[in-house]
Amino acid sequence: MTSHTPAGAPTWWPAALETTRLLLRPVTTADLPAIERLWRDERVRRYLGGPVSEDRIAIRRRRLPGTPGAFAVERRSTSAVVGLVTVEPGSPRGGTEVSYTLLPDAWGRGLGREAVGEVIRWARGLPGTRSIVAVTQSANVSSRSLLEAVGMLPGDELVEYGERQTIYRLPV
Repeated sequence: MTSHTPAGAPTWWPAALETTRLLLRPVTTADLPAIERLWRDERVRRYLGGPVSEDRIAIRRRRLPGTPGAFAVERRSTSAVVGLVTVEPGSPRGGTEVSYTLLPDAWGRGLGREAVGEVIRWARGLPGTRSIVAVTQSANVSSRSLLEAVGMLPGDELVEYGERQTIYRLPV
């Protein structure tokens, strides 16, 4: 169980992480236009059940800024938000779960691998974390390659959104 500060936030949050090209920091309301593009883009959502409905976006818009474990992925050279990485300690999938999406103009440059790799390094030190998990649609070759590049191993499969998903794990 995660300990919390008197204000209700977990003691491990907020956090800011840096890589050579990226700053990963808590999501703010100023980040929402870029993040909403992630939720609406058919290419981004191809393996995630399709674009998010406007009703659900309205709910997410209110809840996401400041949410513990939600990192805006910002390019240090331009300060542009190009993605979102989330961390969920105590996930029902049996570990600390990492999820990620990047805008298509950031694809193919190793930014996803850089962001997810840094978040995984950080998440390994979270209280109670014994493994890191991530789930991707089995048909999503790019996402599977990214997870394997950061050291995660494929394991069980399940069906979600009507498609086969692969659960990746990394013991800590």
